[in-house]
Amino acid sequence: MPIIDALLDHLTDDAPVRRVLVGAFWTAVELDADPPRCGLASTLRGVGHHHGPPIAEAGRLLTYSGRELAQWLRADRVMASSIGMAAYNALNGLNAVDEAACTEANAEDVILERGAGRRVAIVGHFPFVDRVRETAAACWVLELVPRPGDLAAERAEEILPQADVVALTGTSLLNHTFDELIGYCRPDAFILVLGPSTPFSPALFEAGVDGLSGTVVDDPARVLRAVEQGATFRQIKRAGGLRLLTLYK
Repeated sequence: MPIIDALLDHLTDDAPVRRVLVGAFWTAVELDADPPRCGLASTLRGVGHHHGPPIAEAGRLLTYSGRELAQWLRADRVMASSIGMAAYNALNGLNAVDEAACTEANAEDVILERGAGRRVAIVGHFPFVDRVRETAAACWVLELVPRPGDLAAERAEEILPQADVVALTGTSLLNHTFDELIGYCRPDAFILVLGPSTPFSPALFEAGVDGLSGTVVDDPARVLRAVEQGATFRQIKRAGGLRLLTLYK
């Protein structure tokens, strides 16, 4: 089953949508629940809007429920997928995230620990890649827009089968590359999905993932204020109102 179908099959709750913010770097959806819940996802953009606006329903999103917006994970337009994942992450917090089973380790700590002396592949250039390169036996970084030392994302089929530890960015769920990427990974590799877009869903464990490193929003007002002002994730963290958590299979 494609991962998007599996994720949506695990949703059981719903709630009205209170607010949708599509910021420069992050998209947030707040649900009208008690207490209010908020989910984040990377703001992805298409190459243009020559064939119509990225969000045809812009201005009417509050008429949708959280579950209806989460269905936008299926959308071909990546900005709509961003809204869908933010809604999914807000709604998923309403049901089955067992925070007692999570640790407050962030993705960097997990990859440094699991990748020491081993071969590590990271899909997406994260701020900590230089530290991983210092401790891993080999470290490959696959990027759509490679920086010095990175490899082109098109080499995933060649690189991922060599890795003992694989870190997949949560945005692979938004741009619909997750199924292809995880198909290249060895069954014995440790696979981590990371980043604020990452949903804490058992569907990812069923797909072969071993760990999920994402965020839980505790104070939606703080996070929404930062998102609407164009904050990067580092700035959102400084503003407070969320925690970085890791959940293992």
